[in-house]
Amino acid sequence: MATYPATTAMHGNDLRSRNHAGYWAFLAHRVSGIVLALFLPVHFFVLSRALRAPGALDRFFEWTSQPAVKFAETLLVLALAVHLAGGVRLLFAEFVGWRAEGQKTAIAIVAAVAVACALLFALNV
Repeated sequence: MATYPATTAMHGNDLRSRNHAGYWAFLAHRVSGIVLALFLPVHFFVLSRALRAPGALDRFFEWTSQPAVKFAETLLVLALAVHLAGGVRLLFAEFVGWRAEGQKTAIAIVAAVAVACALLFALNV
């Protein structure tokens, strides 16, 4: 029977690895991917309404003019920008060999750009 060193990392209780920008970028990328995956069936449903009944689509568009829906759309744009940025970060890490130096700054810049995209969308809606 194999024995392992008694470290907290072996038991999953070590939270130090979660206290850095890379972990939060990883988490934001995964969560935004889930949000976008949940949105896709709704998007396809709306597209199917456009093909079946233009009047139903018009009623749906009237419903989307509510402030709560506009806010949700802004969050969706934020999720899209965050997911895109996270994907580009992963591509750089995989194919360019980009490592720890400069990643915190890049993650902060990408987060600011994602928030700026969402704010620009919110102001133009």
